[in-house]
Amino acid sequence: MFTLILIGLLGGLITAVSPCILPVLPVVFLAGGPGTGRPAAGTARNLRPYAVVAGLVISFSFFTLLGVTLISALGLPQDILRYAGLTLLVLIGLGLIFPRVESLLEKPFARIPQRQVNKEGSALVLGLGLGLLYVPCAGPVLAAITVAGARGEINSDIVALTVSFAVGTAVPLLVFALAGRRVAERVAAFRTRARGLRIAAGALMIALACALAFNVTDAIQRALPDYTSAAQRTIEDSDTARQQLSGLYDNSNKELSRCEDGVNELRSCGRAPAIDGIAKWLNTPGGKPVDLASLRGKVVLIDFWTYSCINCQRSLPHVEAWERTYRDAGLQVIGVHSPEFAFEKNAGNVADQARKLGVDYPVALDNKLSTWNNYRNRFWPAKYLVDAEGTVRHFAFGEGKYGQTEDLIRELLRQADPTVRLPAKTDGADNRLTRDRTPETYLSNLRVRGYVGDPLVDDKPAVYRFPAAVPADGIALDGTWTAGYEHFTAGPDAALALNYHARNVNVVLAGSGPVEVLVDGRTVKTLRVDGTPTLYSLVDGDTAQRARLEIRPAEGIEAYSFTFG
Repeated sequence: MFTLILIGLLGGLITAVSPCILPVLPVVFLAGGPGTGRPAAGTARNLRPYAVVAGLVISFSFFTLLGVTLISALGLPQDILRYAGLTLLVLIGLGLIFPRVESLLEKPFARIPQRQVNKEGSALVLGLGLGLLYVPCAGPVLAAITVAGARGEINSDIVALTVSFAVGTAVPLLVFALAGRRVAERVAAFRTRARGLRIAAGALMIALACALAFNVTDAIQRALPDYTSAAQRTIEDSDTARQQLSGLYDNSNKELSRCEDGVNELRSCGRAPAIDGIAKWLNTPGGKPVDLASLRGKVVLIDFWTYSCINCQRSLPHVEAWERTYRDAGLQVIGVHSPEFAFEKNAGNVADQARKLGVDYPVALDNKLSTWNNYRNRFWPAKYLVDAEGTVRHFAFGEGKYGQTEDLIRELLRQADPTVRLPAKTDGADNRLTRDRTPETYLSNLRVRGYVGDPLVDDKPAVYRFPAAVPADGIALDGTWTAGYEHFTAGPDAALALNYHARNVNVVLAGSGPVEVLVDGRTVKTLRVDGTPTLYSLVDGDTAQRARLEIRPAEGIEAYSFTFG
């Protein structure tokens, strides 16, 4: 969830400096000025900026998630929230012009004992109104929030994403409001002409409400260059964001939520979503796409995988064995290659690795994670069983339970054709994972976990030194490294230490040159890395162990991630 919150915060920060926010900036700036009258000596400082921004965050978060549900339940028109916001904005403008109106707006807060809170009541109302009118630039984060709210599928992840997005938006707005307060406190004109300025601010708010009502602000925003689009794509449309957001909602298929992962029986989980948004197909005649509708009468196994994922690689022999054993009995296997890293989007890399891994059934390159989203998927590997009528009947995430999955395949084949003669079951080893093994470790300045030692320097060569000790599941650097978003690149005298618990350790490396591998200070092998990112085995033991692993790569070697078995 931490990564999801970080994505929400960064997405909100970018939105708060985008052209979409410009219509509310004058109001936020003026909101920092003093309220009715002047505070007496010794009273708390003007809190209007905080009240306005707090109201905006509360209103935006609440109504984005629950607005559609409430409106539908009450049978109200869909535009009512927008008109409510416009009405509040006009009332605040009138309150600045006519003190009696402002007093009426503050009456709901009159029972709160603290006088300072009472006096900021109209500012909070202003923030609530702005939250209803606030329409940030659309992006993947806002799309996830909006779709979840529209469909009423709200969980802790969606709430965390919404609040973090709103807070990220609030930070620059608060800075702007505080700047307005400071100007109001320091500039003599604000003190000597306070009444005239309040009237001008009220008129501006009423004018803004009219402009929003007639969509005048839309034309202004379209005329301005979208100077934050590149930053938004970098953060919100990154692979990490796609992977985090993809499982939060699905705009076409919610029936899969009927079923649970890995249950030991067939269930009806809804129609199988389409395999679409595919960049390229492998292992099909002429590269033609496979349409699920054309496979009616067959049992279909859809396997989500990515070639550098060791968990996927361990499960592939089972999938390949099922495909060979049951293809003549009516089983069709489709691999959906949903990349975790940018290099896994390269069709040549995927084709080469698929050939090396023995994958000869159709593979769809799901580079935009479109099909991943359709299936509400969040795991590598993941297997979905579709019956002869096109209904998802079972899905299983991760490794293991291969015997159970095969039994369900056989049951579906018999349902499709009661006269079918099935061959004997396959006999693949289960390759079960070590309990309490070290979790997968990404070498990324945004995603690395368990790092200890000198602070990482983003995207620049820096010299590091091993700490005195590396804790359990911790990772440390020595020598020169460049810590990038997707991988760490070795420089002169580079070394990496990892305190792991597992039976097997693997790493994804790219580049050209040798890599010395040491376990507890003893050299166990020297790898020869040559070419595009590939998974290499560092340790392959019979039993799990807690040990210190160290790699010493040649200069220029890129390290992407460690996986453990």
